Amino acid sequence: MQQKQPKIKVMGLDMYLYRKTFLWTGDYINEDKRDSVIVSKGPEHHPNIKSDRVKYVVEEVGYWRKANQIHKWFVDNVQDGVDDCDEYEVEEEKLRELLEICKQIVDDKSKAPELLQTNSGFFFGGIEYDEYYYGAVIETMDIIESVLNENGDGQFYYRASW
Repeated sequence: MQQKQPKIKVMGLDMYLYRKTFLWTGDYINEDKRDSVIVSKGPEHHPNIKSDRVKYVVEEVGYWRKANQIHKWFVDNVQDGVDDCDEYEVEEEKLRELLEICKQIVDDKSKAPELLQTNSGFFFGGIEYDEYYYGAVIETMDIIESVLNENGDGQFYYRASW
């Protein structure tokens, strides 16, 4: 009998952009304005979550892996230079600012070191301005354009872990 190998988690910089939306679910809200949510576990309603008590929905609207230049931008421009794996609110205007920077880099790659510097760190990935760097820039554009085009309610948050 062959033994199963244990799963090994590969460490690295994982980065998340979330949208948190408040739900108006109370009885005091007019029925035509009331939000509702159904949480399932398999085909059944989730046994431990009461739908009428859910007040927020949190969506993962963006995910990056080892895109250290994007992480550095969030640390410098959203987190006041504090890199602590905590969750930070991101104003929509900041996302638009990052989107514009990414567009400038796609139009002229020579601007990359000036506009969106790489950042070395423990398992943060490479610091070269190579195809991985530019791939993350394009991916960032796709993520931001997608969430801004949704016109959804809610507030954005960024969190990284390593």
